[in-house]
Amino acid sequence: MTLTTAASVPKSATAVDRPLFADDIEGLDAGLRKAASQHGFTAKVAQTMPLVDPKTGSTEILVGLGKASDLTEERLRKAAAAFGRAVFNQSAVASTMVSVASQRAVDDDSVELNEDQVLAAVVEGLRLSTYRYRDFKSDYTRAKGAPKIEKMTIVAKGRGLRSRLSTAEKVVDAVLLARDMVNEPGGSMTPQKFVEQARQVAGQDATLKCTVWSEARIKKERMGGILAVNQGSEHPPQFVTLSYRPTRRSKAKAPHVALVGKGVTFDSGGLSLKTAQGMMTMKIDMAGAAAVLATMSALPAVDAPIDVTAYIPLTDNMTGPNAQRPGDVFVARNGKTVEVLNTDAEGRLILADALSVASESSVDAIIDIATLTGSATAALGTGYAALMATDDDVASRLEQASARTGEKVWRLPLPTEYRTELDSAVADLRNVGSKPYGGALIAGLFLKEFVDGKPWAHIDVGLSVYSDTTKGLVTKGATGFGVRLLVDTLRNWS
Repeated sequence: MTLTTAASVPKSATAVDRPLFADDIEGLDAGLRKAASQHGFTAKVAQTMPLVDPKTGSTEILVGLGKASDLTEERLRKAAAAFGRAVFNQSAVASTMVSVASQRAVDDDSVELNEDQVLAAVVEGLRLSTYRYRDFKSDYTRAKGAPKIEKMTIVAKGRGLRSRLSTAEKVVDAVLLARDMVNEPGGSMTPQKFVEQARQVAGQDATLKCTVWSEARIKKERMGGILAVNQGSEHPPQFVTLSYRPTRRSKAKAPHVALVGKGVTFDSGGLSLKTAQGMMTMKIDMAGAAAVLATMSALPAVDAPIDVTAYIPLTDNMTGPNAQRPGDVFVARNGKTVEVLNTDAEGRLILADALSVASESSVDAIIDIATLTGSATAALGTGYAALMATDDDVASRLEQASARTGEKVWRLPLPTEYRTELDSAVADLRNVGSKPYGGALIAGLFLKEFVDGKPWAHIDVGLSVYSDTTKGLVTKGATGFGVRLLVDTLRNWS
């Protein structure tokens, strides 16, 4: 779908929205008000009602925005997404939602949104809701459910509109990059394929630089966790470092934030083998790494004001003849020994080494993101990610970004009294607790052992990175969760 801008609705548009606030229903003409009443249309958020002109065949979609005083970026996203789905089969579409919402924000002091926020929210809703993964469709253009929207016109005015639209689109592009990577089968999205994608991202802007450590370098760097998980694989491990340094700097030293993303490109569970059902979607186990890479791709576009370095450990977790066994012990990069009692708790092992590398650099904060535990999803469902942190400031930044982006996080504790669960009889640590509950917290406590006291936050996204249904901004498959959250956090860091 190509997005463009215009001052008025193009004559070529076969469908256009008519955004309505609930406050304005009574102001409709009598005939339309009666029709709305008959259809139960009250202009609640994301409610739609199509109106087809029998003479021209053109379609107008009434789209509810709810009460004006309650308008937020997330409500705009949902309304735009509802419109996108309603016109999914139209080829040329126009949306006036940016104009309507921006004007209301000017006229009504209760609407606390600026034009950039309105534009970004609408663009996100329109494009994220109409995404489909098509790389393995033999004839996607005729496939059932394939979008037919070729052109979407954003009807709005304002200085720098085209540039601001481009910035909003770059953020969406990043989310879609993450979705594409997570949707790709584990058999083709190997560590090496991920490396190729990382190099491609780095090549798109001079502010980005990519470094890759191969297996030999990983061994030299004493990254025992990555090597232990990789023992059963035919694909060698990779370790990607991607740095962003803004072109415009103040005289003061810029803050430096490290991102770490779990990159298990397919997780069989190793010798602690998953069930067939549990393995079906385990191509998603690199969603944290994909979110980090995608975030880095968007930082130049949003002109993030800080230095950011991403650390991405990559391997799959397989059952080859040399796979690590339950009870094996490895030495992590920071010198701590780890007894592996469950080879399906592998993500924390590769993150341990990546966090150690990050903590050795001069960073002001470390944020990791990972599909780490089923316990996080058991506690919070698929609509929230679990947030744990040693630093309230870093946690607060993420929570504020969560409120703005609608990518929800809920802070959980890192209880020191649970630390004994990681005590091992033969090593410094064991990789799982001794009890079958509190798994997300135990995993967080394990990772805490490798950040060397640096301000740190851990985002356990659980299954929020994958959806079984198409609803709101997400379509069935990968959701790209975490990208907008991280981009917003970093662009507003000061």
